[in-house]
Amino acid sequence: MRRVDNYLRLNGKYLEEARFLLEKGDYVQASEKFWGAAAEIVKAVAARRGMDIKSHREFFEFVAKLKDELNDSELPRLFSLASALHQNFYEDWLPPETVRDHGKAVEELVKRLTVK
Repeated sequence: MRRVDNYLRLNGKYLEEARFLLEKGDYVQASEKFWGAAAEIVKAVAARRGMDIKSHREFFEFVAKLKDELNDSELPRLFSLASALHQNFYEDWLPPETVRDHGKAVEELVKRLTVK
């Protein structure tokens, strides 16, 4: 359970930092923090099941599995928006409003997976 607790701690830390950076207008850094929050919540759910996610492919495969298990067709879409934020960290191509909207998607993803 220690890994799960660590992933959840990091998830909360990254969400808090993302919100701060968003308010500050640092959309590139906020993008990466939102991605980190999404990645950590998915890792926490996987760790609870004894799994370890080590690649982007494994993230997407696991989220697809969760979609079926939890009967939640929104999970892959929400996670894909988080992935776009990760790309934005390197490319800085998303408009600020899109970063805000995708950040809300990450918040929704976290909410949906927190109790799983």
